[in-house]
Amino acid sequence: MAADRTNRIAFQGEPGANSHLACRQVYPKMEALPCATFEDLFQAVEDGAARLGMIPIENSVAGRVADIHQLLPHSSLHIIGEHFLRVNHQLVAPQSATLDTLREVHSHVQALGQCRGTLRRLKLKSMVHADTAGAAKWIAERNDPAVGAIASALAAEIYGLKILASDIEDAEHNTTRFIIMAREAVEPPADNGPAITSFMFQVRNVPAALYKALGGFATNGINMTKLESYQVGGNFTATQFYADIEGHPSEQRVKFAMEELAFFTTTIRIFGVYPAHPFRLKNG
Repeated sequence: MAADRTNRIAFQGEPGANSHLACRQVYPKMEALPCATFEDLFQAVEDGAARLGMIPIENSVAGRVADIHQLLPHSSLHIIGEHFLRVNHQLVAPQSATLDTLREVHSHVQALGQCRGTLRRLKLKSMVHADTAGAAKWIAERNDPAVGAIASALAAEIYGLKILASDIEDAEHNTTRFIIMAREAVEPPADNGPAITSFMFQVRNVPAALYKALGGFATNGINMTKLESYQVGGNFTATQFYADIEGHPSEQRVKFAMEELAFFTTTIRIFGVYPAHPFRLKNG
């Protein structure tokens, strides 16, 4: 029986990655489809191999996920939601391992950095791997009690590993924000609670263009929660910006701000309008 593509959500990484965990939290009844790269993830949703994509866009410790900002402008997908995942790192190893037998730990460079204090205290050698779940899979196949990994509890469950130490991250606020993307836009009603609008724009190459372009958000009392810049095709005079604002495009104040933005820009593209995640209200 063929798999139901309409019930699939794609993520980047091996099974057990934090993105896989985010898929389970938000869409527990959907089949999670692992993709080797972010390009493959976008393609899977665009081609219909998956209905949705779970994409990490920023982390409270490591900052933005740079690949995503390069892929978004070239994608036809729409943001339909967001999710905030508290990232808990586990020190995992084969069943025969103990903290005494362990000598080195493999994981993604960011995970190793986020657990630097624990690794130093345990005097473990850090070894960079492509991703956390991939590291867990690799050490499970190797089955060496001297070699462990930093990965999620889900990865430990999937690959039959033992958790030697739980929640070893140095920062208690370690949280990743994900955006959920689909082929078709799903815009919530304006009166359906707090909304986020995500968009990209390119300012005109004139003095103070960015200052003037953003002025409308300040004068209309709109909170801009994210503003990221990145170059276009290596051109130092053409800079694009990605922004998130609190507000719905149908609100009059947002309309005024976007009209003022358009006056000082050459390009504006709205990626999505979607409900604000409760995490924003709790941590605002």
